[in-house]
Amino acid sequence: MSSVTPVPVDPRAEQAPRTTLSVVKAYVALTKPRIIELLLVTTVPAMMLAARGIPSPWLVLTTLIGGSMAAGSANALNCVVDADIDAVMKRTKSRPLAQHAVPTRSALIFGVVLGVLSFAWLWTTTNLLAAAMAVGAILFYVLVYTMILKRRTAQNIVWGGAAGCMPVVIGWSAVTGDVAWPALVMFGVIFFWTPPHFWALAMKFRDDYAAAGVPMLPVVATPQQVAKQIVIYSWVMVAWTLLLLPATGWVYAAFALLAGAWFLVFAHRLNSAVRKGEPNNPMKLFHLSNSYLTLVFVALAVDSALSLPVLGLPF
Repeated sequence: MSSVTPVPVDPRAEQAPRTTLSVVKAYVALTKPRIIELLLVTTVPAMMLAARGIPSPWLVLTTLIGGSMAAGSANALNCVVDADIDAVMKRTKSRPLAQHAVPTRSALIFGVVLGVLSFAWLWTTTNLLAAAMAVGAILFYVLVYTMILKRRTAQNIVWGGAAGCMPVVIGWSAVTGDVAWPALVMFGVIFFWTPPHFWALAMKFRDDYAAAGVPMLPVVATPQQVAKQIVIYSWVMVAWTLLLLPATGWVYAAFALLAGAWFLVFAHRLNSAVRKGEPNNPMKLFHLSNSYLTLVFVALAVDSALSLPVLGLPF
């Protein structure tokens, strides 16, 4: 895989005056807030299922704060490592380091400090297990996904996406102090959701990834192969959501089935259009995937608050 030629620093960008507000916005952008929002959407329902109801509001707040710092740390460090390819890709060229809005050294320190603070905060306000798993997620995302897998294998997002599954396990452990099977099932839901979600995006921005030398599956495989993989992972994901039925109730069961069918229809439509060579828009599935994950976990939260079990099996 050819390496990406570093983009030279624009002297004008270095000399441009910056207000305090613009600097703050640049550092916030390093944390990728929109990604953090999606992670937090899955954390609270996991905590509610662990508590079999509504956990302490203070515990929820502290877990979300610690989780946000951990995710922000991982994302900031990801921006440091990926600054060269971010500057090449149209989708990411507006990120702070690609625009030289933040010095690389400062971004690195910022990311490390956020990670240390997340560990200290979670250990103090929740427990050591939750804090340790947060640090583990940061290290896995930066060292394993960003630095090793992303530029070397088309399976990068499959295994690298495991870091994005950790918030549900962290949320569960913050409530219970351990990790039980429902937490691992929720982990699996997000794990199998990640490839259809990200590959749909990568299909749209295939040329971006190709120009940056990143072997995302749509870069190295045919559209037909990518669409087929999306369908396979979508079926596994929907089936996996049903593994939570013994620990949940009718609200979750109904929404998991309906939302799953909705997702599968779109996945198969994309696959059919690609196979027939018809015009298609993979971004529809990408946006749907965000709504799907939110809907399933909101249903899980409501279900946990109502406590209406289907089978009532113990954790």
